[in-house]
Amino acid sequence: MSQFLELKDFNEFSLEQLYSLLKLRCDVFIVEQECAYPDVDGLDPVAKHVLVLNDAGEIIGALRILLKYEDGDVFKIGRVIVAKEARGQGIARKLMDAALSYCAATNNDARVELQAQAYLQDFYGQCGFFAISEIYPEDGIPHVDMRLRLPPES
Repeated sequence: MSQFLELKDFNEFSLEQLYSLLKLRCDVFIVEQECAYPDVDGLDPVAKHVLVLNDAGEIIGALRILLKYEDGDVFKIGRVIVAKEARGQGIARKLMDAALSYCAATNNDARVELQAQAYLQDFYGQCGFFAISEIYPEDGIPHVDMRLRLPPES
């Protein structure tokens, strides 16, 4: 099965794609993980979205990137998700690689951070992140804050 990667602003979503994205996040984060939390948090309209679509054009993986300006420029990667039936195909790594490429091309001086579910800490470590917090509960699920390890300055 082919997979296609897309980078989109919120206003570039068709109604069908937006519905598909929100349904996927609801199916995994709220139903599968049994976690009632406000997924529709008002941040999607200001985020850059990375999507992986299958041959039928269905979203099978996604994440969003926010640029925060509070303590200097900080990219926040979040809502990383892969459909249950598409797991084990390297989609999460494809999403992260695309997100990190976007961040580097947009502002190579900005920090990149994420809030990981604790069981995925090793995966994000393989993507170059390291923990910057202890594990803590977020919506009843253990999480850890992580930051991208920057390459040494030359």
